[in-house]
Amino acid sequence: MRTARLRTVHPVLWAGWAALATGAVLCVLGWYGISGERYAERQLPYLASCTVPGAALIIAGAVLLTHGRNALAAARVEELYGLLVAAEPADAEESGQAAAAPVAVSGDLLMVPGGTLWHRADCPLVAGKPDALPVDSRVLAGGELDPCPICEPAAASDDRSSDHGDRSSDPGH
Repeated sequence: MRTARLRTVHPVLWAGWAALATGAVLCVLGWYGISGERYAERQLPYLASCTVPGAALIIAGAVLLTHGRNALAAARVEELYGLLVAAEPADAEESGQAAAAPVAVSGDLLMVPGGTLWHRADCPLVAGKPDALPVDSRVLAGGELDPCPICEPAAASDDRSSDHGDRSSDPGH
């Protein structure tokens, strides 16, 4: 697959370089011809036959090079995507279970001081952070923090907030 795409891209790049080189040669020839003529009416044939087409070829070459490089980059992105897709597990059941498995399952809730989210303790966003603190039930009840979209602690928070709510209504706490 890669060689087929690259073979279609390389002629565009070569054509771009050829157009640039031909345009540059025509511009130099036109300049040389114009420089040898004193009168404007004798300079016009060199301008019309060399300089203007040379400038047009330079622009066309630049466009072809840009297109060729974009096509080359697109071919590389497609190749990388193909490698990513090929890296999936062969067993469909395993891939379905891996996709359905939650990121974090801990019942303990944590927050980072100054943060805007609360997380499960094993959430990858707070796991291993020494400044992560347990979430206070007053903070949860006040709505100051939002649940993390990665570990989705909403279900655990309902259980924990009702536990904390029962404890706070208990006169011993």
